[in-house]
Amino acid sequence: MSHAPPDFFNQSQQRITDALKGVVATEDATVSAALTDASLYSADNGGKRIRPILLQAAALAIGGESDDMRLDAPACAVELIHSYSLIHDDLPAMDDDDLRRGKPSLHRAFDEATAILVGDGLQAKAFELLACAPGLSAQQRVSMIEALSVAAGCAGMVGGQFIDIQSTDCTISITQLQNMHSLKTGALIKASLRIGGIAAAANDAQLQALDTFGDCIGLAFQVVDDILDVEGDTATLGKTSGKDTEANKPTYVKLLGLAGAKAEAQRLLESALDALESFGDSADALRDIARYIVQRDH
Repeated sequence: MSHAPPDFFNQSQQRITDALKGVVATEDATVSAALTDASLYSADNGGKRIRPILLQAAALAIGGESDDMRLDAPACAVELIHSYSLIHDDLPAMDDDDLRRGKPSLHRAFDEATAILVGDGLQAKAFELLACAPGLSAQQRVSMIEALSVAAGCAGMVGGQFIDIQSTDCTISITQLQNMHSLKTGALIKASLRIGGIAAAANDAQLQALDTFGDCIGLAFQVVDDILDVEGDTATLGKTSGKDTEANKPTYVKLLGLAGAKAEAQRLLESALDALESFGDSADALRDIARYIVQRDH
């Protein structure tokens, strides 16, 4: 049975970062050095790489190997989608944030038109990577593209972001809040896990377990983000703290209170861990990442 190395998180994070730099630099160099610089600014701008690490950990849970090169292209694909979404979220017409990962947002470091185009380019590159992913069958590639396209579109991140914008200055129920964040934040986390399972030839029951884990940990991620928006500071978070409160956005803290939000994060963590019961020790990396997501300070 496969097991994660003791420094699985750090090794995966570095591997993904190195691979991303190669993918982005190769893609843009034939077009414009300025476009390359702007793309690298985003793709190599720190980040925890949670989604691609979850992808790799999901494959490990099914019985894959932590250093399987077939996971590199799918891992880069989900991180490129995440990077594109952050670039567009920060734009003045969206969340209007000047800071991302402790540095000026892309539209501030360059300009708005460049930020829009870089985001568009990273999104397209993600699907190219999946379509051409080496070492995987045509069916695996198609299944991965389906999972990622649903998560990135109107039934996922786009839909969630739209609801978020429409909900500003409005009162919504906890059920509506959960639905919004299941789409905006949870969908890509869930898809990352499913794609890792597909790469490792998971069966239907295993994919369902990964989906359930993803539903729970995706919501937990957002609950913790809402808590950190209140308790964290800008320097630690790498983005503007208190921004959701200032913008009068609906959050878990606003609806449940700080103590209630913390209790909800813990409940979701326990449900996520329960979903992995059938995997045994092979899912220890997933369990560790789930605990990290809930216990993080940024």
